[in-house]
Amino acid sequence: MSTDPQVQAILAMFASLPTPDYATLRAVDYRAGVAQMQPIPLNEDLARVAECALPGPAGPIAARLYHPQPGATLPAIVFFHGGGWVACGLDSHDNICRRLARLSGCAVLSVDYRLAPEAVFPAALDDACAALRWVAAQGAQVGLDASRLAVAGDSAGGNLAAACAQLARDPAQELPAIAHQLLLYPVLDSGCGTPSYQAYAQGYLLTGEMMRWFWKQYAPSDAARADVRASPGLALSVAGLPAATVLLAQCDPLHDEGWQYAERLRDAGVPVTLRSWEGLFHGFASMAGVLPAADEALAVGAAEVRKALLG
Repeated sequence: MSTDPQVQAILAMFASLPTPDYATLRAVDYRAGVAQMQPIPLNEDLARVAECALPGPAGPIAARLYHPQPGATLPAIVFFHGGGWVACGLDSHDNICRRLARLSGCAVLSVDYRLAPEAVFPAALDDACAALRWVAAQGAQVGLDASRLAVAGDSAGGNLAAACAQLARDPAQELPAIAHQLLLYPVLDSGCGTPSYQAYAQGYLLTGEMMRWFWKQYAPSDAARADVRASPGLALSVAGLPAATVLLAQCDPLHDEGWQYAERLRDAGVPVTLRSWEGLFHGFASMAGVLPAADEALAVGAAEVRKALLG
């Protein structure tokens, strides 16, 4: 438990909210609850922020481009938002994308992939891959250099980023080469059985029960949850993956699977920057401008991506 009074106050505020009954909770009601919690604005101006529509397997995919130097062709970060594959979108993660673009000096393309349970696995991943293929084919028209490309995401978005990095090893997927993966407290393993799931099962915003509910919405069948594209932590080999920055929160059910994945990457010879913030909870990076640890985490992530893409 953090001794930081600000962190304690945030946890106490969330603890005072009604606890859903996950046996009967509907995604539409969960989203309504999330929508009541307004994202923290950073009010950080960028030279260009533009709405986009990308071609997807089930129709247009909404996206938002953050470009700090209009007229220049910049390395690109393709960002996938968190929200358990069920909620959130471009607005909820606008603050993170603005900060990453400003600090990294790269353009950021935030992707509003299809949500579960209306669109179950692999819909979100299919949309993520479609966005990457669009960057490779059309990105130059909006100032994106597909030869210098990173994927990034938090939580469920980190899951999609990790899965895309794995799929990009397969030429049959026709995905662009990825130079870096920035994973913020990613979801990697549907087993939900690590020690951190026991230690931080409740009381730290994301609960073990909530995470299991998310999995049921996104990947309803045992076969889907066992698919390595849904659970990239189950990959038999992580050799040949791009360098990774893995940023974790200690008091998070997902902590251990993120740590273990980073260690597997290192063992396979993949360069890894691994950081875990003591006493912090899942999702803390979304509180940039409020929590100093959130500002630090995004600065670390942006610096590692900048180093990978800009040298």
